[in-house]
Amino acid sequence: MQFREISGAWISTRCHFLRRPALMTAIAGRALTAASIAAPVSALAQDNILATATLPRDLSPWGMYINADPVVKAVLIGLAFASLVTWTVWLAKNLELWKATRNGRSALAVLNEARSLAEANSRLGKSDETVARLLRTAVHEVQMSPHPDPEALKERISWLLERVEASSSRRIGRGMGLLASIGATAPFVGLFGTVWGIMNSFIGISNAHTTNLAVVAPGIAEALLATALGLFAAIPAVVIYNVFSRQIGGYRALLADGSALVMRLVSRDCERVSSAHISRAAAE
Repeated sequence: MQFREISGAWISTRCHFLRRPALMTAIAGRALTAASIAAPVSALAQDNILATATLPRDLSPWGMYINADPVVKAVLIGLAFASLVTWTVWLAKNLELWKATRNGRSALAVLNEARSLAEANSRLGKSDETVARLLRTAVHEVQMSPHPDPEALKERISWLLERVEASSSRRIGRGMGLLASIGATAPFVGLFGTVWGIMNSFIGISNAHTTNLAVVAPGIAEALLATALGLFAAIPAVVIYNVFSRQIGGYRALLADGSALVMRLVSRDCERVSSAHISRAAAE
């Protein structure tokens, strides 16, 4: 009798439960909601684990270089070498221009005070300075023409002085083409490294099946490092090129002044020779 009562109560409760479909729907909805929340949480946990596994331990410039793609590493090494070349040219050219300008001004002062080619040649001696070479060129041409026509002599000396100036200008301008090349190409080389690095980053994103920023950011940072280094190499090269262009222009003007002073001394000597011939002819 007791068993029948218990069985009847269980059947009655089950029938009462089955008569409430809303309650069953609510329970099923809660189960689905819990499952939908659990899936993203699981995916997020996997992304965090993957990010932790692939994130470089050091995001300093050196750490990014160590973890960069071989092509990006080659670009970074080339840009660093270009920057080293730029500063080496700056140091060497600064010393060369400073020395050439100082010696040229000293030689101009001697030419300005001298009264003849012989006097200026004796005072300048055998200096390797360009203005002294201009003077020696004129003296040599005068010695090779013992009884010259003054106008023809001046014309020949003028041609020779122009050649000496051109040679000196080419010599003082060495290294300028290198600076121009670095300034023009370094940003594009850095951009190539950036494009290559970003391309590899997107390939890594595709392989990892995740868009977590911790996975994407290191590769993009390594790529942008190439652009930064390209600008670091190009900007000083352009600035140094412009500064040296002005200084070389000033040095060329100094050489032109030296040629003018040498031609003045040649003209004076020619006038003395002509006056001596006239006086000799009058005496005869």
